[in-house]
Amino acid sequence: MRAHLIHGDGTPLQAWNASQHLSLVPTIRCERLVPPEARAVIVAPHPGDEVLGCGGLLQLLFQLHRQVLLISVTDGSASHPGSRYWTAHRLGIVRPQESAEALHRLGIPVAELKWLRGGFPDTGVGRHLGELKRFLATYLQPSDVVFTPWREDGHDDHEAVGLAALEVGSEIGALVHEVPIRAWHWASPEDPRIPWERARKVELDIWTLARKRHAVQAFASQLYADPGGGPPALGSASLERLQQPFELFFL
Repeated sequence: MRAHLIHGDGTPLQAWNASQHLSLVPTIRCERLVPPEARAVIVAPHPGDEVLGCGGLLQLLFQLHRQVLLISVTDGSASHPGSRYWTAHRLGIVRPQESAEALHRLGIPVAELKWLRGGFPDTGVGRHLGELKRFLATYLQPSDVVFTPWREDGHDDHEAVGLAALEVGSEIGALVHEVPIRAWHWASPEDPRIPWERARKVELDIWTLARKRHAVQAFASQLYADPGGGPPALGSASLERLQQPFELFFL
């Protein structure tokens, strides 16, 4: 797995808006992406990844009455290493609660959502790849359409989860689609490392995007400066890139 270090503000949104490659990505409708007979499975390395990467898709899936399984691989407890306020114990409680509130803001009835928590160690998923594959194989079905972070997303946990989902999907015959999350930060607008030929856009209307933006604000632990000192885990530039009027998937 490659590790792209996250420094500074990353690639400006204006640069992405001018990307020729991105402008040429075909659109795809949600009902084609997840047909009526299929179940959608969203595999999130950390609480919040499901909304940042698929917050619009989740809304559309529920509007279409699709079955949805959400898998949170870790509890996100390592997002503030060394913090005296955001300790691992506190984050392990708060971050899943933030996800539940975000889903509520998307209009998704959490009580009706099948939601599994893997309990894998945040920032240590790659050391448990075999165990993660066995965990996913327990719950994934051949008829599923699985959404997972891109296998080259630039964060060890994202890449481990993506690799595990792809390998299990291949073994059982399930479709697996990859979602770039960290890549928006380190990649360039015409970056040849991005698999543009596999990319598809799901467009979000103004109301779907507004609900996603509202849901993202539920992740207070990630959006505000550490009371004990230190910048937010998610800066404003990162949020802008992850709240565009479309979501990108590599099929």
